[in-house]
Amino acid sequence: MARRGRPSSPAPTPPPDNDDILSEILLRLAPAPSSLPRASLVCKRWRRLVTDPAFLRRFRARHRRGAPLLGFFTDGKRVRGVLFTPTLEPPDRLPRGCFSFQPADEWRILSCRHGLVLLIHSEQLQVLVWDPVTGDQHRIAVPPGLLTREGMMVIDGAVLRATGDVHGGTDTQSSTFRVVLLCSELEFSRAFACVYSSENGVWSDPLSISYPPMFVTNIPSALVGSSLYWYLIGDSAAILEFDLDRQRLALIEMPYGYEMPFNFCLIPADGGMLGFLCVSNHDVYLWKRTTDGGGAAVWVLERTIELNNLLPLSSHEALKIHGFAEDGKVLLIGTTDCIFTIQLESMKFARFNIHLASLNSRICHPFSSVYTSGMGLGDEQENELLLDTSH
Repeated sequence: MARRGRPSSPAPTPPPDNDDILSEILLRLAPAPSSLPRASLVCKRWRRLVTDPAFLRRFRARHRRGAPLLGFFTDGKRVRGVLFTPTLEPPDRLPRGCFSFQPADEWRILSCRHGLVLLIHSEQLQVLVWDPVTGDQHRIAVPPGLLTREGMMVIDGAVLRATGDVHGGTDTQSSTFRVVLLCSELEFSRAFACVYSSENGVWSDPLSISYPPMFVTNIPSALVGSSLYWYLIGDSAAILEFDLDRQRLALIEMPYGYEMPFNFCLIPADGGMLGFLCVSNHDVYLWKRTTDGGGAAVWVLERTIELNNLLPLSSHEALKIHGFAEDGKVLLIGTTDCIFTIQLESMKFARFNIHLASLNSRICHPFSSVYTSGMGLGDEQENELLLDTSH
């Protein structure tokens, strides 16, 4: 009697013949650094599609809103320039030297947001907007007349892309961006803010606000909705708000009776609200600004994170907040010899050994972007990613 064989498996569905349809499918790959190198190994046709410059621009634009945290930038101390520390696990971890910026002059990081880095050269009175993935650089002169007032100086700044470019859908060679500079008088009792738009290449007229003597800390700004926020401290503490849509500066009081923290960072909280994180011993406190039943703005303590139950810490180790990745809700916090990244929703963490004595500042600037630089260039960066994917 003939033995009945097993039914044969259906043949795999071949990829679409139409390049446009296949490109639309490949655009939906995850924005991890290894995704496109892996796809390029499938066949010559796939490699041709995923290395096309127009495809790469569309891929970056589509995934810009959910871009992964690639690592963080810091100012170097022993070497001139900007240092990059990767934070992803293999096969997506980027080579440490893939984002190299070592100018002949002294530049200092002011801001890192939406895949762009803002640096300032205080002596040349220039700012530099740098896209580490594409390598694009835009040097912009500080607005003439802003610093001619006696005792005026640039104390901080921020860079951000246009709203449409952040949320995807832009298929242009270089998307638009804005730069915000925050300046102060020597007495630290008045601040000025102005905005540069790459669309027209023009600085806006400066806005100003007066307040009790306080200075803006080097804690990075937070972007919540259409407003930027900075932390001010002096005899008291406050938060400076710059509403970009309304072109208005305002002061926000800290919670009543709250001690002025230096171990602190401003963040976008849930619901599109302003929040901040602060550390006491091994506990992290999340405060959120919301409204009460009468519509008045109030601060509420929303959450306490006990890091002793999460991180491998000894009782004598002091913790310092180093930065916050707004898009991924990732906190950077560390001791004297390491930095932890903590995703505040999943509470997953990773540890990175880094000696803070080698840095000019203990502030880390998280960098989230869609990394496509190695595609089609045949450079060492792509080769390392391809080797990682073969394991």
